[in-house]
Parts: sequence; structure tokens; C-alpha cells
Amino acid sequence: MVEQVSGKTIRTFQDLEVWRVGRAIRNRCYEIADKLPPQERYNLASQIRRAAVSLTANVAEGYGRFHFKENIQFCHISRGSAYELIDHLIAYHDLECLAQDHTDSLQQELLTFIRLLNGYIRSIGTSKRTDDSQ
Repeated sequence: MVEQVSGKTIRTFQDLEVWRVGRAIRNRCYEIADKLPPQERYNLASQIRRAAVSLTANVAEGYGRFHFKENIQFCHISRGSAYELIDHLIAYHDLECLAQDHTDSLQQELLTFIRLLNGYIRSIGTSKRTDDSQ
């Protein structure tokens, strides 16, 4: 499947800028989760990992769906996970496990991800892709 998003040729979900930004955030969140104190390793760390994986997994799954409305639905789930991660970072900071500058930096990355995702959602809705060439 080949499509155009903002004038760029997209051959796979990995070509999407929003997915690439989400991947970088996911990797960073995994590093952060590994640094949690032992009492939070199975609680907050698990939640951080799940939400981080959801960023990219839902963009990928939505991309693979046939109808544009399904793609948008999965993007909405991904956006919810981004906001969930912001809350987890605040909790992590409240536990004094993450410095304010690290919290702020990752929150800015997540807000960038959300902006990119919102743009992608708009482009999906505009194109109303129902590619049946597969």
C-alpha cells in the first residue's frame, strides 16, 4: 500500500514521522522505567512500558486497517496513551525518581508526538483512504 501524507510517499507505517518520533519516545521511556526503584518496578514501570508501546503499536495497527475511520480510531488510542505517559512522568517526578529537566524534556517530546499525530489524523480524514489495491 502506498499513500501520500503531507506530500510524502508512505510505503509502510515506519515511513510515518509520527511513528518514528513515537519509537524514540518509547525507547526513552523504557530506559526511564528501568531506573525506577524496586517497589515501583512492577507497578509504575509496567504502566510506563505499556503506554509507551501503545504509542507506536496503535499507529502501526491503524495504518494496517482498511478503512480510514478505523485508522483514526487507533490514532485516538495512541493519543490517549501519550497523555497517560505525561501523567506517569509526573508521578515519576513526584516520587523524586526523575529530575524536572528530564520530565520537561520528555513531556515536550510527547507534545510534539501529539501534534504530529493530530496532523496525521487530519490528513487521514481528508484523504479518506480506502485503498483496496492490496
